[in-house]
Amino acid sequence: MKLSHYSVPELLKKASSNNGIILLVGPFSVRLRTRNHQLVSNLRDLYQDFSTCSVKNQIVDFHIDMFSPSNHRRWIKPQINFSIDGLFPFSPFSVSHATPLFEWGFNWCIARNAQNFLLLHAAVLEKNNKSLILPALPGSGKSTLAAALSHSGWRFLSDEFCIIHPSDGKIIPIPRPTPLKNESIQIIRDFSPDTFIGPLFHNTRKGTIGHLRSPTSAIEQQHKPGTPRWIIFPRYQSSSKTTLMPLDKSFSQMKLASNAFNYEIQSEVGFKTVTRMVDNCDCYNLTFSTLNSAISILDTLADNV
Repeated sequence: MKLSHYSVPELLKKASSNNGIILLVGPFSVRLRTRNHQLVSNLRDLYQDFSTCSVKNQIVDFHIDMFSPSNHRRWIKPQINFSIDGLFPFSPFSVSHATPLFEWGFNWCIARNAQNFLLLHAAVLEKNNKSLILPALPGSGKSTLAAALSHSGWRFLSDEFCIIHPSDGKIIPIPRPTPLKNESIQIIRDFSPDTFIGPLFHNTRKGTIGHLRSPTSAIEQQHKPGTPRWIIFPRYQSSSKTTLMPLDKSFSQMKLASNAFNYEIQSEVGFKTVTRMVDNCDCYNLTFSTLNSAISILDTLADNV
């Protein structure tokens, strides 16, 4: 059953029990236990199209607990903790930031535990059954561009992680909500007024955060792997001309490896996986100042395959 099939009180009852809520997201299963009503309500809105199941029928990858400390902080500036298998990887957050904490904690779980895959910090989209990989540093406009593409005819595979299976080089989708930051929130609202962005969380460690719900079609296809075709390093630059410049393969390989979470851990396997990706893809730098101009160039690229 999908998460949207349950009411918030029903989900809160499940989340408060020993079994918790189990979410099936991409290749991962996540069990969440919490008594935080607002967190459960937000997750129902953002993950409404994802499936949930009973603990009896599912092996769980990540066992997450999010509860408030039992000390005086329950009443004075209330906080909430994130723990996985009894470990507390973060300091307590303000209870009002429980949803961003869940998302960042989910990222931590993947980066720490999914070492059988090559994990790139990149957004991934698909058109004409070919995948576009957008590796980038924070502030490059990656998430904003990926969000706009996902509402412009491109299939959305991921925003935070490009998960590569080393055995065949395929991309494993994980179409979770996209965290939009600061000015990007209004940019996407203006670009696609029908999109759903959850509540805004101000004064987080990354400024103001709003989570964009993934398209239903992306979630329905989350078990369909992607085939890498383009590796494009995006960079937003105000008032610049939109340009797509080819990159040398050897430089692209070094640049892509620097965007991996576990390239060194994967050692020879990581080197061979990145090499194969670069060999099979066209590589570019994309500089853009408007979403429409960037999308136009990428549409032309995809349609001329």
